[in-house]
Amino acid sequence: MESLRFKTNINCGNCIKAVTPALNQQVGANNWQVDTANADKILTVTAPQATASQVVKAVESAGFEIQPLAR
Repeated sequence: MESLRFKTNINCGNCIKAVTPALNQQVGANNWQVDTANADKILTVTAPQATASQVVKAVESAGFEIQPLAR
């Protein structure tokens, strides 16, 4: 399965809590994770039906910055 990867500024547990409702609605619970230990705060989405534009819209609506990473 292909994953979508994004650089974000989601950098802590409270940030993850803030973005969780929007991401769960767009791509489903358990279909995404944020690596806050990585300097680029990498968001990985594994939902097969998810599109990059859906993910960007969800994260931006929660007030965070996001940009797709090259595959």
